[in-house]
Amino acid sequence: MKNKTYIIILLLISGLLVFFFFYSKRTHVEKIPDTLLIQYEKEQEYINDLNKNNYTFDNPKVILNPYGNSPLTALIMFKTDIEEDVEITVEGKDEKTTITNSFEKNKIQIIPVYGLYADYNNKVKLKMGDKEKIITIKTEPLPEDFIKPTNMFVDKNLVDNDLIFVSVSLDGYTSAYDINGDPRWYLIGNYAWKINRLKNGRLMLSSPRSIAPPYYTIGLVEMDLTGKIYKEYVLPGGYHHDYYEMENGDLLVASNKFENNTVEDYIVLIDRKTGEIKKEWDLTQILPREDGKSAMWDETDWFHNNSVWYNKNTNSIILSGRHQDAVISVDFDSGDLNWIIGDPTNWSKDMQKYFFKPISDNFEWQWAQHAAMVLPNNDIFIFDNGNNRSKIEEEYIDASNNYSRGVIYRINTSDMTIEQVWQYGKERGSEFYSPYISDVDYIENNHYLIHSGGIVSKNGEAMNDPAPMVEGATTKSITVELLNDKKILELELPTNYFHAEKMSLYSNNKFEFGKGIRLGNLNETESINEKNNLLFASTNIPEEYEIEFKKEVDRLVFKGKLLEGTKVEIILDNFFDRKTYLFTASNKTYTAMCIYIFNEEKNSNLEKINVNSYINDTGIKGKYNIYLKINDKIYDTKKFVIFD
Repeated sequence: MKNKTYIIILLLISGLLVFFFFYSKRTHVEKIPDTLLIQYEKEQEYINDLNKNNYTFDNPKVILNPYGNSPLTALIMFKTDIEEDVEITVEGKDEKTTITNSFEKNKIQIIPVYGLYADYNNKVKLKMGDKEKIITIKTEPLPEDFIKPTNMFVDKNLVDNDLIFVSVSLDGYTSAYDINGDPRWYLIGNYAWKINRLKNGRLMLSSPRSIAPPYYTIGLVEMDLTGKIYKEYVLPGGYHHDYYEMENGDLLVASNKFENNTVEDYIVLIDRKTGEIKKEWDLTQILPREDGKSAMWDETDWFHNNSVWYNKNTNSIILSGRHQDAVISVDFDSGDLNWIIGDPTNWSKDMQKYFFKPISDNFEWQWAQHAAMVLPNNDIFIFDNGNNRSKIEEEYIDASNNYSRGVIYRINTSDMTIEQVWQYGKERGSEFYSPYISDVDYIENNHYLIHSGGIVSKNGEAMNDPAPMVEGATTKSITVELLNDKKILELELPTNYFHAEKMSLYSNNKFEFGKGIRLGNLNETESINEKNNLLFASTNIPEEYEIEFKKEVDRLVFKGKLLEGTKVEIILDNFFDRKTYLFTASNKTYTAMCIYIFNEEKNSNLEKINVNSYINDTGIKGKYNIYLKINDKIYDTKKFVIFD
């Protein structure tokens, strides 16, 4: 009996020693603060301040850059005895750039101020009934790396005072420029892809959080110009390029289905209220992947969808497949293919029935296009990047002789004919040639915005490759506003921008305090059944690996620098449960970048690459210690993470 007791005691002591060995002297993985919580805490400070102090019309509270990410905005706060409506005027440098907006009656006045100049004593006039007050708001200088126009043309007799908004692609910031070329708004943070105004007056942008290289983000954020995020939508396949707001507010989103081992060929419909995926369209089930190959076609990124549009007249979705030089229409309900706009060369016999026959003398097909949209009269408006202008290699046009353009096609689905009814850009030749990104926008009849956003040159010669692939490249974007075929505005910026939109600063949105919400969910990260002995794990992780773990609100983030092809296991252990996650360091996903970027010689096994991996909170809860297995060697990071 005594022997059994001794054995039990020894086992308990051994267990305690093992537990102490594995789980003592550990540090918590660094937590990345939740932006939604940070913004809410700031608001609580502002509300407490407003309640404690007697801010009035004559003595208001002014908060510059209230959320820390929109430096050319402010909030003006004060209380009134009765409900009052207030008018605000942000004084411009001339009459055309002065901005005025009215706010509905209220007793608690929380007034957003948009359109301030940087490094400037801005004059802001408040008007309430018969009373007026001038407030001076001094702003900080622009960041040193801020992109300023190199050329600005404007016909002030024909333009309004709306601004040109551009979304970041390479350098700089997602920004807005007035008709004098002065920046009047910008965001700090990597808010990219499409920038557009929702029906509620707010903006929809990509989340700054990455989900996979090179540019897939975890989802979208709905924000106002102060930088306040009202909603973040997270998606299992992330977000890229484009979205479309349906009449009921739901969102059609360009996403991925990574389990297919392909990218940019998957569309989802998101419930705006819940973030749940209501419907999906998988293009691997709609189109043949091997047909219509362009020079940029890749087994993984075979279609490369870069735009999403819903045509309510035909209940169809219009998509732009850059790597097949194809704009397609898909039935919203059935998912069946309706038609294809593009050169039918390299498409199989069975697919020829989906193509249109040109009937106009001046007709040219589009190539490697972006931003396909349906106009009110059902014409199709496209940015024709123009890469190669042929699917036959011997007939390729080099960049120095090429051009990009906005083009409008008129299609007849009864007899399957197509005609070209308008274009702009060909006449400008290679100086307007953009081999990637870019955008078009319809403002009203005969009033368009053409954005050649990816212009690349070297030593004065136009290039066919995106700027990241050309050492010593010179970049720029040119945005042109046309009215009745007359150029009334041109903005030239010395870097590449993905998207451009012409919008006012103020809209019908109502600024509101309140905690932002996160909608949708991430899939459970797949784990493997692997037996690893952690007892003799080394704590000496080589510095050259540059290992880093951080915890976001909904996932664990791993970063490192490893050789191409290195197999890595992230092991989470809490004595009672062990989960192992396997991934391989690879640059392969970079084939999604509109071009050939994966080069076997350049990315050889002798070159280290930056890698990221994520373990989602879905399906996991509790405190875990973190181990790494790299090249069959196990390391103890001496860190732990808590999944709430």
